Amino acid sequence: MGFTTVLRLGALTLALASTTHAMASEESQLVDSLNSYRSQIQRCAGQALGELPPLASDPRLILPATGMGDLQQALVKASYPMVNVQAIRLSGPRDGAAAMQAVRESFCQVVLDPQFVDVGISREGREWRIVLARPLLSARLGDWQAEGQKLLELLNGARAQARQCGAQRLEASAPLAWNAALASAAEGHSRAMANQNFFEHRDRDGRTPGDRAELAGYQGQQIGENIAAGHDSVRAVIDGWLASPGHCANLMNPAFQELGAAYAADPKSDAGIYWTALFGKP
Repeated sequence: MGFTTVLRLGALTLALASTTHAMASEESQLVDSLNSYRSQIQRCAGQALGELPPLASDPRLILPATGMGDLQQALVKASYPMVNVQAIRLSGPRDGAAAMQAVRESFCQVVLDPQFVDVGISREGREWRIVLARPLLSARLGDWQAEGQKLLELLNGARAQARQCGAQRLEASAPLAWNAALASAAEGHSRAMANQNFFEHRDRDGRTPGDRAELAGYQGQQIGENIAAGHDSVRAVIDGWLASPGHCANLMNPAFQELGAAYAADPKSDAGIYWTALFGKP
């Protein structure tokens, strides 16, 4: 697969208050703010965009905040095997909160792009560089049924422990059982997202997760769905869901008793690989 490099630059001059010392924690705060922003439905460029898994901090994406240079060459030197990358440069924000405000106002389409799964942030004074990227798929995956079963195993391991999903404390839940009809519906949706290059719960024919489960022959009382994109391992998918309050709550929901899960890949799509976990209550 060839590399596609897109460099997005932005210079924002904000009202400056009194000079403050740079704090290393501001970069971490901005990562947390970006992930909180992605975890909720947002309006961007006139569209309502759904919840996204959190970005993973990758030190290879922390590049100098000042100076242009060749972005692709810098990532090659850092041994980051990218498929796509975008960089946002901000000039003026005094802290992570001000940088996040600038991102919301001018770069929502970049940070809400589902293809990106990794992030690196650097800061020098009031100069910031935010690098978002998607790596090449490097893991050797089994077929969709085998990986779906692995996802079920890790998901049940997560359900076995009480955990905090955002502000909500959830107790441990009983393990889920594999359901072939839900798995078929999950595989169909993952395949549709990969082949048709979209990332949404409602498919291009307007069908909801409940519609797809019913068409696959599942007669359940309740349906839930988690989706993910860009991750080439089951562990990364589960970790992303657990870090997102909405996905975490779905995963821990004690009402669900069955699961079907699958992935599909298409190198021509934006995210490369797409995952669906379909939860059901019979």
